[in-house]
Amino acid sequence: MFNGRNGRSWALVLLITLLLAGAYYYPLPYFVSQPGEAIELEPLIQVQGGHPEQGSFMLTTIRMGGANVITYALARWNEYMELIDKERILAHYEDEEEYSRYQLEAMETSKDAAIIAAYQFAGKQVNVVNHGIIVTHILADMPARETLQIGDVITHVDGLAVNTSEELIQYIQSKEVGDQVELIFKRGDEEQTVSLTLQPLPSVEEGGEERAGIGIGAVTDRQIEVEPPVEIQTKRIGGPSAGLMFALEIYNQLTEEDITKGYRIAGTGTIDADGRVGRIGGVHQKVVAADRAGADIFFAPNEGGAPESNYQRAVQAAQDIGTQMQIVPVDTIRDAVDYLRQLPEK
Repeated sequence: MFNGRNGRSWALVLLITLLLAGAYYYPLPYFVSQPGEAIELEPLIQVQGGHPEQGSFMLTTIRMGGANVITYALARWNEYMELIDKERILAHYEDEEEYSRYQLEAMETSKDAAIIAAYQFAGKQVNVVNHGIIVTHILADMPARETLQIGDVITHVDGLAVNTSEELIQYIQSKEVGDQVELIFKRGDEEQTVSLTLQPLPSVEEGGEERAGIGIGAVTDRQIEVEPPVEIQTKRIGGPSAGLMFALEIYNQLTEEDITKGYRIAGTGTIDADGRVGRIGGVHQKVVAADRAGADIFFAPNEGGAPESNYQRAVQAAQDIGTQMQIVPVDTIRDAVDYLRQLPEK
């Protein structure tokens, strides 16, 4: 039997436990985005007969999950934890699973582009045969939803032949919301034409620059043959933002020169088959992840020197957290390699 005082103590403990459990498990209509990991790439990428390295290249990630009362409160005072309305992220997806699937598709496209860019830059044999742009995903409440279907093969935009998804994306992103584009696509053996009005694409970053789109996920149906062969294992990592770091790791294994020179090198940025580096989201959080992993160098997309580029945001974050890590602007894979070549051995 408990006496009165012990009974009240146990009741208080139970109440506190229930409150904490409620705070942890009660879902809120937000995602919380925060710094993730810096993951070494040498164990994930194997070029047959590839050369070893003294340092390391690392991709950086953002961790995003559903908010509860505790993480909601933390995000209110920690500028490296951000609250994102679930409705804004999932507005054009059926559910979180569909959103995750879309991110994994983007990762596959990124890997293909990184392989092509790295082999071409290293002067190695690479044979690419593009068979068209296949629609793999269609966002809800976007222009393409009513006219395109998964499996359609896009061949032209505004009368221009497009052979890769990168070409299609680059063309559409040169337009503005409200502009119209005409697509020619094949559905089976039938060729069809459709005109679509561009609408704003959903963005993970609050206040991010508005991008115009038609609301599809598309991949280039391509066959890549390289010598020597390469394999990339990314497990469940999604999104296109590791493209630059993939390309650097592949390039380093392809060449006798070890451009890591013993440094721990992190970074982020999309990459296309020509080696151009593009903007990503959450660069300030990735700077934190890289610093926690002990990186010496962090590559960030320079965006041609734009005043609000990823690079500028990364520099601000580095100053804020007081890291000694060097933040380096890059527009191409060549920029990154040239920077590393001029460094002394560590």
